[in-house]
Amino acid sequence: MPNTLSTISLKSIYVDFKAITKAGLAISVVFSSIAGFVLGEADFATFNWIVLLKLTIGGYCMVGASNAFNQVIEKDLDALMDRTKNRPIPAGRMQPNVALAIASLLTIIGIFLLYTINPKTAMFGAISIFLYTSVYTPLKTVTSLSVFVGAFPGAIPFMLGWVAATGNFGIEAGNLFLIQFFWQFPHFWAIGWFLYEDYEKAGFFMLPTGKKDKGTALQIILYTIWLIIASLLPVLGYTGQLYSTPIAAVLVFLLGVWMLFYAVRLYQLRTAKAARTLMLVSVSYITLLQLVYIFDKFLR
Repeated sequence: MPNTLSTISLKSIYVDFKAITKAGLAISVVFSSIAGFVLGEADFATFNWIVLLKLTIGGYCMVGASNAFNQVIEKDLDALMDRTKNRPIPAGRMQPNVALAIASLLTIIGIFLLYTINPKTAMFGAISIFLYTSVYTPLKTVTSLSVFVGAFPGAIPFMLGWVAATGNFGIEAGNLFLIQFFWQFPHFWAIGWFLYEDYEKAGFFMLPTGKKDKGTALQIILYTIWLIIASLLPVLGYTGQLYSTPIAAVLVFLLGVWMLFYAVRLYQLRTAKAARTLMLVSVSYITLLQLVYIFDKFLR
């Protein structure tokens, strides 16, 4: 019996740790950092696997810390929403001070690991945590501009990988930042659309017009177009070492058209189902885009 109880206890701790750090989201964010790192490396012959490991662990710690801080701050609001009421804190499985301790420890470990890569990587990681927890999170109940503010820390991971690999923040890292920055808007507005009623319970302002209307859908289309343009910039040859071939550019453009199709479809239908589909397509878009860039770099 003690062994069984111990196993159950360890499993519950593991499950709650995944929940408090939002493991699924954290892993997808870390993937963006890894993609940026691979793009920043000169070639596989000099590939630094130790730095990549530090970036992976440190990146997860930083994202996990942001998510844990967020859940401590929003614990009362999380209890009001169906999608969040079973999280560890509102469900009573974890005390806020325990979550705060986890978040603080992850922050320390994350910044330390990123600092051992280079100071700039640690600085951007720290900025990301600060903006997410101290600016974006409080603004969610005040103004829909919170999405704009949240797009800044959300866009850091892709560029963070490049900075980790090169130690420099230049036009290349800036372009990677721009891509993920514009991507945030259609992605999170789509989420805000199909979860509108749930967010409303907590008083969160997620949509640019405050409504599920044509105005919001039109802005989703416009930001998707900006995303496509930013994603195609590397083919022009003005983004330094970040360059894509015409073939890769065609693939990126087709991915953009695919996402734009579902953005337009949301404008036409304005349904929760259309918004959820766009959200899923946006996740596939950013992942496939990063893979196209990577394969293009090492196959050309």
